[in-house]
Amino acid sequence: MGSGPGPLPNGRRFRPNHPLAPLTTLGLGGPAEWFIEAGSEEELLGALSAVRKGGLPATLLGGGSNVLVSDHGIRGAVIRVKGGGARQVDRRTVRAFAGMTVNGLVRWCIQRGLAALESWAGTPGTVGGAIHGNAHFGGREVGEVVTGLRVVDDAGKVETVRAEAAGFGPGGAALAGQGRVLLSADFGVQPEDPAVLRRRARASLAFRKRTQPLAQPSAGCAFRNPDPGEASLPPDVPCAAGALLDRAGMKGARVGGARVSEVHANFLTAGPGATAADVHRLLGRCQAAVAAAFGVRLVPELVLLGDFPS
Repeated sequence: MGSGPGPLPNGRRFRPNHPLAPLTTLGLGGPAEWFIEAGSEEELLGALSAVRKGGLPATLLGGGSNVLVSDHGIRGAVIRVKGGGARQVDRRTVRAFAGMTVNGLVRWCIQRGLAALESWAGTPGTVGGAIHGNAHFGGREVGEVVTGLRVVDDAGKVETVRAEAAGFGPGGAALAGQGRVLLSADFGVQPEDPAVLRRRARASLAFRKRTQPLAQPSAGCAFRNPDPGEASLPPDVPCAAGALLDRAGMKGARVGGARVSEVHANFLTAGPGATAADVHRLLGRCQAAVAAAFGVRLVPELVLLGDFPS
């Protein structure tokens, strides 16, 4: 292990060999070579600058959902972007820091009678993670309500990106693959009765409780839904990853301590003794089963962090 990133302007330092498993919803994976938390835009910019000066690769971690950390951990620096809040820019716009939890933002908007995000009640993770993966629920994507993004590039330059230039799609926001890190996101909102918004939020939560294995450690949806235009399926088979896995007989399938949920086949859960390698192998088994049954290659929604077999 090298000397690591230098101290931040406020004197805070990166911690070596820091456990990451407790910071993920799966509860799996090894440590970060170097680790620090950033709870504000200033702290995030400082951490990125220190990592850049140290010549180390940087990995951003938010709420720890939709990620699978390798059992070997993550080399370089892991910056956990968690915390911060939101503010109302104008009557129709709310700006939230990347580290704010989605649930926290939903509550913040409902309390102020601002509609747009209430259907995402119960979504795990942070605003940054939701933008990165273009979080979806009930046939809608979070990119539909984003109006702009504030990002920093790998040279430290901060810029504002219009929503239509962010490249939102089923795989997330394209800016995630362009060396840019999200600082905050602007959401288009409109005034509405808080009581109406609370009812919508409660309906969303109730649906999740009925259809998702919330009582077991998981990372959320394991695979993206296939593009209907690229999948030639029988009329009675929905073009959804969970339905394809179910019809391919994968519900309840196990590899070590990892299992395909009996509640929703697009959720992989971690039982006693599970490892990240178990989940990774189960992902491969799921892909192979659906490819054999329907000729469809499922694309993982789960983001792999660290080294895994190719």
